[in-house]
Amino acid sequence: MHIIHVNLARGFRGGERQTVLLIQALAGADGIERQTLVCKPSSPLRDELAGTPGLEFTNARHQLAGHWHAGKADVVHAHEAKAVHWAWLHSKLFQTPYIITRRVDTPIKRKLSNKAFYRNAHYCVAISSAIAQEISTLTFQKIPIIPSAFTPVSPNPNFVKELRDGYSERFIVGHVGALVDRHKGQRVLLEAARQFQVTRPEVLFVFFGRGEDEQILRQESASLSNVLWMGFKPNIGDYLPMLDLFAFPSRNEGLGSVLLDVMNAKVPIIASDVGGIPDIVKHKKTGILVPPNNSEKLVEGLEALIKNEQLRSTLSFNAFKQLERFSPDAMMDAYLFLYRTK
Repeated sequence: MHIIHVNLARGFRGGERQTVLLIQALAGADGIERQTLVCKPSSPLRDELAGTPGLEFTNARHQLAGHWHAGKADVVHAHEAKAVHWAWLHSKLFQTPYIITRRVDTPIKRKLSNKAFYRNAHYCVAISSAIAQEISTLTFQKIPIIPSAFTPVSPNPNFVKELRDGYSERFIVGHVGALVDRHKGQRVLLEAARQFQVTRPEVLFVFFGRGEDEQILRQESASLSNVLWMGFKPNIGDYLPMLDLFAFPSRNEGLGSVLLDVMNAKVPIIASDVGGIPDIVKHKKTGILVPPNNSEKLVEGLEALIKNEQLRSTLSFNAFKQLERFSPDAMMDAYLFLYRTK
């Protein structure tokens, strides 16, 4: 089987990490002879997947490029919005069936073109129930839900210890995400930090990531002595074990795949009850859910978790136990079934 994957994103975020995990898992699967990744010439995916057995790259600066170089295949898999256009056009040129994976829960414009793209897809896959609901009116097909996978890592214990030793007297609340407040809600967490600076100065809020709001968020938090900006870390899995608690106050979220990496690091979670997050974070079982855009409820939840070590331990243990169904192999098996029933 020859699979063409398409991801025309410029940067590298959660969707690109999932593209990498799937391609790497498929590289060792029975019956997969070739994989082609259609991406931009400058795509970070090239470095991430360099040396992957059986994988070829095709340049495409836009949706109209790369079709003849990629050629015929058994199936095309579109991993993001621009890739959907590419896959539809490829199906017209080569009669190749295509699969769409929708990873964000933002509304899809009901344009005639989008309706055609989705209705002509062999499968439209959602990574969460919230996304499945959003695309349900665009296709007559049943919508498979295939969640994201965690990134398998084995952090260096000496590295983790060195990180912790630098903050031995602090309780560390971490956050990882693109620094785009309208999406990830960093200002909600900063408001919590502003209150904790007075009531619990031992709590340190550590932010990982970069994005369009980075400069303004740093400026707004300049007076907060309990906030630390760590920047973007490609090996974020090495840093997660240093955290006592993970806060994810998203305003909207397709799924929040980083939460799976946090669970794999055995760190308890408090997150917004929004989008696809409740699919993986079950309130008071595998984490704590709070209303989005509500710093007061976030403060209450943080207080409850900071005070109760047993609760934190129970939540992280339960979350870790469920990870088998969120492994890269589980994701691969689910997609393989769809590829083979095209």
